[in-house]
Amino acid sequence: MTSLEKQSPTARGAGREPILELRDLHVSYGSIAAVQGLSATVYPGEIVTLIGSNGAGKSTTLRTISGLLRPKSGEVVFNGRKINGIPGHEVVKLGICQSPEGRKIFQRMSVSENLELGAFTRNDTAKIAEDRERVLDLFPRLRERINQKAGTMSGGEQQMLAVGRALLGNPKLLLLDEPSMGLAPVLVDLIFETIQTIREQGTTVLVVEQNALAALEIADYAYVLESGHLATEGLAADLLDDDSVAAAYLGG
Repeated sequence: MTSLEKQSPTARGAGREPILELRDLHVSYGSIAAVQGLSATVYPGEIVTLIGSNGAGKSTTLRTISGLLRPKSGEVVFNGRKINGIPGHEVVKLGICQSPEGRKIFQRMSVSENLELGAFTRNDTAKIAEDRERVLDLFPRLRERINQKAGTMSGGEQQMLAVGRALLGNPKLLLLDEPSMGLAPVLVDLIFETIQTIREQGTTVLVVEQNALAALEIADYAYVLESGHLATEGLAADLLDDDSVAAAYLGG
């Protein structure tokens, strides 16, 4: 969809306004600094990934963008508006929806009911029905299990449901936290193919992943976090060929 992989990092945002900016973001849990001075930018139509090891601050960053955590300092700017401090449900209304780490589906509710909850901030009934069909086209297994209790499905199916539920919020920016966690390789491939399709359908995606290779293969741009700090950043295609990144995150 884009030719970002052929551009230089400095040309990446030329002539465009970012959809998301993180400006010198600091986030702490009590006295523990989880994110320290992170600055990052996401442009419309991109897939951007945050990669790094456990405890690097990736999920904390997403939770801060979503309004679930308040930064100690710094700014989260969405479509030119500072949004840190806005409650999570209001952030959803602005157009940021998250599929959380661990899926967090409502296990005793049906697939259909979980999807309905994804649209809890909306009242555009016809568009909700259209988006629901889009999700079921993206994930045919959900259509097959539409009345099944979500907790009885496989891990891969639950991940599909978590992503689908987020899409029912009609996001301008979709946040995906560890979408491949615990999945068989064939399902990992399916999830990442679907992320590309979601972008092709017009939704900007910010994805946190420990599977750095899979994330870099689909992303336009990447930020590498290390113990809460930004270690490096660049076009995803360039980082795939970076020896230091390969040694640290791609198994050599």
